[in-house]
Amino acid sequence: MSIIRHPIWQYAYYVEDIDEACQKWNKMVGAGPFHVVRHHIAENFRYKGEHIEADVSYAFGQAGPAHIQFIAQHDETPSIYKDMYPRRGDYGFHHVGLLISDVDAEVKRFNQAGYETACTLWGGDYVAYMDCVEDLGCYVELHGDAPIIRDLFDGWKQQHEEWDGVTDLIREAG
Repeated sequence: MSIIRHPIWQYAYYVEDIDEACQKWNKMVGAGPFHVVRHHIAENFRYKGEHIEADVSYAFGQAGPAHIQFIAQHDETPSIYKDMYPRRGDYGFHHVGLLISDVDAEVKRFNQAGYETACTLWGGDYVAYMDCVEDLGCYVELHGDAPIIRDLFDGWKQQHEEWDGVTDLIREAG
């Protein structure tokens, strides 16, 4: 049986410049609008079991049915982004995201299959990043499927479907 048992709902990219990535994806595939959180601080962030949090910004948007996330790191703090792209100027695909009703059980199952937990945090629900880079070429984000999260992402998808493709491409989020 496969390790990933839930639909992939998000594709995430580590980028140098979030605004530029939003503009390029809009031009190429009509993605957007993007909701940007600059210098995000997560609750109970742990990198490899320690309270270490890099200075990162995120952009969340839609490209048709696919949810897209861009991540930019503004410092040299150790992170799952610097682990994958350690050299300055290296950027690219970073993780797939899954919405999971029981994150703890999925983390345990991934761990038993030999995949380490690289990072955990609270982002509206429990989130764990599993290190699947060797076998899959990226991390797997296991994100709790709380109603607040489902409503947020469903709302962004609806905005994309109703959007004119141009107006307010980049929207600052809180």
